[in-house]
Amino acid sequence: MTDAPTTTTEPQAAPTAAGAPLLQVTDLHTSFTSDRGTVRAVRGVSLSLQRGRTLGIVGESGSGKSVLSRSIMGLMPSNATRTGSVVYDGTEILNASPSTMRNYWGDEMAMVFQDPMTALNPVLRVERQITESLHEHLDLSKQQAKDTALALLTSVGIPEPARRLRMYPHEMSGGMRQRIMIAIALACGPKMLFADEPTTALDVTVQAQILDLLQHLQTDRQMAMILVTHDLGVVAGRAHDIAVMYAGEIVEQASAKALFASVRHPYTEALLQSIPKLEMAKHTKLEAIGGRPPDLVNLPQGCPFAQRCRYAQDRCRDEAPALLPDPDDATHLVACHFPVGTAAEQPRHEALADTQLDHAAGDDVVFEPDPEGAS
Repeated sequence: MTDAPTTTTEPQAAPTAAGAPLLQVTDLHTSFTSDRGTVRAVRGVSLSLQRGRTLGIVGESGSGKSVLSRSIMGLMPSNATRTGSVVYDGTEILNASPSTMRNYWGDEMAMVFQDPMTALNPVLRVERQITESLHEHLDLSKQQAKDTALALLTSVGIPEPARRLRMYPHEMSGGMRQRIMIAIALACGPKMLFADEPTTALDVTVQAQILDLLQHLQTDRQMAMILVTHDLGVVAGRAHDIAVMYAGEIVEQASAKALFASVRHPYTEALLQSIPKLEMAKHTKLEAIGGRPPDLVNLPQGCPFAQRCRYAQDRCRDEAPALLPDPDDATHLVACHFPVGTAAEQPRHEALADTQLDHAAGDDVVFEPDPEGAS
């Protein structure tokens, strides 16, 4: 189990109103001490999530999306420092003690980790790994815990569940191990589920199966879910709301419908353009995002995306934009001086005429579909 921050306090219950969000995060900052200096991994993130809804958090590797999830859950190493506020079901839990947070982990909130092979214990049978939390939180007898484990494996689509309970993780395929991880996360009936890149190591067909399974279970159990991914295509049709992260902060946030209908931030636009589409002709080049994310120890002045943005101007390099409501939709937030598709966008076209996008980060990727249709 990971260490918690040094400073801890007991959770403080806050007055809750009807329809209040299950999760309310306000101005959350998370930093790590390192030999190079302070790594500012999460910078001033605020978000809320209602019961039964799914929030997609999207961004490249290193954008801070996974650290954000672990910060909310309190799964942080000893060199981490968090400030701000995390209110869960009316209770402030940001600086709760480790013993108190153990009452939340598994019972109230749970996480499906990115790589089940490293998250699962290789020397314990599947039954032991599922029933452990059942004994801890629900005080079930050995037979009751086993019956519940069988029901969980059945619910996540594991064939021959009784036989699978006696197996070790290495005896299963990647898709089955991921389903085992989901079963463990759901064992105690949490109200909130964090899915951290749950399909990265899986082939395309199994990815779709796992995502559909998560969506079905989330709807069936009326859980709140935070789906963390680098792929906007994963959250399309599966998330109610989307927050796009870059360099530790949210740069665009809106309902999924509004975001896909009207992208506002150049980074979100670039992420969409880098996704292969079915209508693409053979040998079509994908548009890679040039350059690389900024150093979180020595962040540049101004907008952190300016060095990679083909529309960047002097103001972008000098002044960091605030996350503000779109003039046409107050629920659509964007941190950009020249948002896409707005009256302020005109200078972007002038910048594009004078600026060449730096592709030094790597060669263009060629998308070439398999003529046999294999996955």
